[in-house]
Amino acid sequence: MSQPLTYKRVLLKVSGEALMGPREFGLDNDTVAAIAADIAAVVEMGAEVCLVIGGGNIFRGISGASQGMDAAQAHYMGMLATVMNALAMQAALEKIGVATRVQSAIPMASVCEPYIRRRAMRHMEKGRVVIFAAGTGNPFFTTDTGAALRAVEMGCNALLKGTQVDGVYSADPRKVSGAERFDTLTYHDVLARDLKFMDAAAISLARENGVPIIIFNIRAPGAFAAVMRGEGKFTTVVEPH
Repeated sequence: MSQPLTYKRVLLKVSGEALMGPREFGLDNDTVAAIAADIAAVVEMGAEVCLVIGGGNIFRGISGASQGMDAAQAHYMGMLATVMNALAMQAALEKIGVATRVQSAIPMASVCEPYIRRRAMRHMEKGRVVIFAAGTGNPFFTTDTGAALRAVEMGCNALLKGTQVDGVYSADPRKVSGAERFDTLTYHDVLARDLKFMDAAAISLARENGVPIIIFNIRAPGAFAAVMRGEGKFTTVVEPH
């Protein structure tokens, strides 16, 4: 008998950088396929899954703004980059037989569905993976905040953030040897220590709505499925009882 799921309905946030693999920018097909396979395994376990994917592998809004571009315009370009990533992930998932829908906060009817909350929930109830693109549809909000917002709107039991390290550390463990790793944190800990794995608006939104945040290494094979079984290495951010 399979081990029961820790969470029935989850939102997985994947950074655009996670899709680059060994490349310096753009999409690495093998990496996208590996993440898609991990998502498929979780769907097979009976979980309801939705995704938010960043756009940093294609366009960094802040870098465009810093080069003299209007900041709002740069952020809209970043949102469009997330749509490209969402379509790539949809293609990878459907190639392995996972029913998928992309919903964009910026309507583009020829490419994908507009974001409609009740329709998204129905898709998930039917076992489809819903990929939310274009962030919140507004400039100056990160895809982390968009992920927290959609997790709350969808009634998710947890928000999982797939990163390139196996949890939250006091500093970047790839740059600082001896950085402290945390198994659990409170929302207050994250804000007070200014741990920058997710922006403060996203943390606050999750805190206000009681959505646990789980940080794990998306590049480790099978890591998403392991976390859903309560296994492997990850950091959980929750409100203390």
